[in-house]
Amino acid sequence: MKNFLKKRATKVTLGVIVGVLVLVGLFWPLPYYIETPGSGTNLKSFVTIKSHPDKRPGEYMIMTVQLARARPITYALAKVLPYHEIDTEKSVTGGQSGATYMRMENFYMQSAINEAKAVAVKAAGDKVTKDYLGIYVMEVQKNSKFKGELKVGDTITKVNGRHFESAFGFQNYIRKQKVGKQLAVTYERDGVKHTVTEPLIKLSSGQPGIGIILTDNVKIKTSPKVSVDPGQIGGPSGGLMMSLQIYTQLTNTNLRHGRKIAGTGTINPDGSVGEIGGIDKKIVAAKKAGATIFFAPYIKPTKAVLKLEEHHETNYQLAKKTAKKVAPNMKVVPVTSFKQVVRYLETHK
Repeated sequence: MKNFLKKRATKVTLGVIVGVLVLVGLFWPLPYYIETPGSGTNLKSFVTIKSHPDKRPGEYMIMTVQLARARPITYALAKVLPYHEIDTEKSVTGGQSGATYMRMENFYMQSAINEAKAVAVKAAGDKVTKDYLGIYVMEVQKNSKFKGELKVGDTITKVNGRHFESAFGFQNYIRKQKVGKQLAVTYERDGVKHTVTEPLIKLSSGQPGIGIILTDNVKIKTSPKVSVDPGQIGGPSGGLMMSLQIYTQLTNTNLRHGRKIAGTGTINPDGSVGEIGGIDKKIVAAKKAGATIFFAPYIKPTKAVLKLEEHHETNYQLAKKTAKKVAPNMKVVPVTSFKQVVRYLETHK
């Protein structure tokens, strides 16, 4: 009887240990993130333009990369599974909190939506107006005297009571000041304006500055009104495909001809297309979504460029190589501008 109880106790103990190890493997958070292929979402569900519905067959798809906190088991799997990439927490979030990181991603998406609206509506021959709100704070550097005052998500509207119509205007004014000089910064947070005064620091460039990473915060107004709801998707990489969706609805042109068309890339005010991250995973996602065409940002692969590129390959090079392996029948098209994409669809039916 004692031996039986002893064996049973041993089995229970082993069971508990195994259970704990499984729970740790499944749920214990590690200081890493795992990037995997996401999905392709039909942009018809994103864009609403009154009196301009999209009833034509086919889809423009925005491609995503799935990002999840690593656990011991998912970390181990990512070591062996293709198109699973392990990133450090700092490389993903820039050392910022999860909430701050998500706020930045949301702003990147809103900025992409604004530029997509402007480019598409202008290309369609309709009216666009831009209202420059100020400088959007993306990061406050550790040595900034404004750290603790300014936060990611704030919009700087004035410096020393002056408002400018571009980030360049703000920066040019600040460069004319002296390191250590007090600068009054007026900013808006959650609809409320504040003013804080601190000294300027010496930047790594040797010039005086606030000590922030910034971008322009611009409000776009269009006629007709264009509404875009990206749901939970963040980041700037959907700009190109959103431009296509908006343009197609406004002009009622049959560019898709029933095809599922995927792609990625940022969109700039002049309509040029910029590179993004994780394009190999987006190719895999596009294949799963049934895409037959994939638009990939193109830049000339010089030695200097390749040295800085992800995997030392340009977006187009990596997309082409990945498609050759996983989607040989999908056409990967290199593009540098929105106009080039439209021309391609007009001439390749």
